[in-house]
Amino acid sequence: MSTGLIIALVVIVAAVVVVAAVLGSRARGRQGGRNLRKRFGPEYERTVAHHDGDTKAAERELADRVERHGDLRERALEPGAREQFEARWTAVQERFVDAPREAVTEADRLVAELAEARGFPAGDRYEEQLSALSVHHAHHVHGYRRVHRAAHTPLDGGTQDQGGTEELRASLLEARELFEALLTSESADSGRHRAQDRTARPAQARNHAPWAAFHGRHVKES
Repeated sequence: MSTGLIIALVVIVAAVVVVAAVLGSRARGRQGGRNLRKRFGPEYERTVAHHDGDTKAAERELADRVERHGDLRERALEPGAREQFEARWTAVQERFVDAPREAVTEADRLVAELAEARGFPAGDRYEEQLSALSVHHAHHVHGYRRVHRAAHTPLDGGTQDQGGTEELRASLLEARELFEALLTSESADSGRHRAQDRTARPAQARNHAPWAAFHGRHVKES
């Protein structure tokens, strides 16, 4: 076999390897994108919008979140702690009737405390906590983002109009979804505690939802 033929074969093989690598990389990229879209749901779309439609940049950010927080394991809540969180949320929604702004601020604080109790980063590291929550509760994390924004947005002129009150109410309702998910999602060893809790608590208490008092109530203008 001549030297020229050997060189040609080497060039052809190298070209085939390069093409295969490129196609494989694209396939992995498409598969990775589909997996991220499935895992993050609405959070995927929000992240793409945040990056002005740059899908690759959004997927890099989401993949980084998974890399940093994917191995986090949620800690179990003791029945007593769960009941305390439920009672505090009920109090928040009852307070909303007379003091919407203060109730939303407390709801923001309460979600942060519950997330920390479940093993997520501390509430004083909001962005890091939000990032970790988005990996494990992607379909509800926007509620936390929304109530946090509402709690930290100054009132216009120090007054609260009806539109502002409705926005506060909506943010509280959406945050409640994450609160419920954090309160009821089970860690590896929490099923035993929840079974014991259901056995020990009266049926009436077990059927009580911590936010039941919120619906059907009229909010006083403040």
